[in-house]
Amino acid sequence: MMKIETLFKSKLMVFCIQILILLISSVLFNYRIHIDFDLSTDPRAGEQQFIIQFLANIILYNTTFGFLYINFTWIIVSLLPILIFNDFRKAYSMNLTTFFFPNFFFYVFYWRYSITSFSSVFPTFLIETIALAITILIISIGLSLILKLIGNLKFDEKKENIMEIELKNRSECPQCGTKFDSKPKYCYNCNCHLNEELGE
Repeated sequence: MMKIETLFKSKLMVFCIQILILLISSVLFNYRIHIDFDLSTDPRAGEQQFIIQFLANIILYNTTFGFLYINFTWIIVSLLPILIFNDFRKAYSMNLTTFFFPNFFFYVFYWRYSITSFSSVFPTFLIETIALAITILIISIGLSLILKLIGNLKFDEKKENIMEIELKNRSECPQCGTKFDSKPKYCYNCNCHLNEELGE
């Protein structure tokens, strides 16, 4: 059981789950963004175009729906490390790593395969990428700190409750003034019967 929990909390496993969520979401919502390719490229090279198009579908947008879909999807994906690690440093580093992976390969493949079309849209795509990366960074740090604050408040509340219980269990001998961390029947100092003296 411990090994399964450790595996689930590993960065590689979280990364794989995040990418899987992105892929499933893209298929379920049938989200597609139009990517132009150079006419001079080999028309038979469908595999490269498929990979470039596939990567574009999980990182880029060109409509209002696309903007909302991509941002919402990445915010959902970003919640996973936040909830698992409960550490904003691990959360934002994990989320930026996951975000970097498809972006890096999209830009590299698109540039190498279709340089003219890539050059014409690169500034727009880059602005979108940076804006989404900043959003993910803010979400990762902000939510992690909020969850940590909530956790600290709950911990302080539990600590206060424990202290209250501890104070309720303390007692003092009315005859000799000896203090106890519990409520014994007899005082070990003067042998006074405490329950009787305390009227219990």
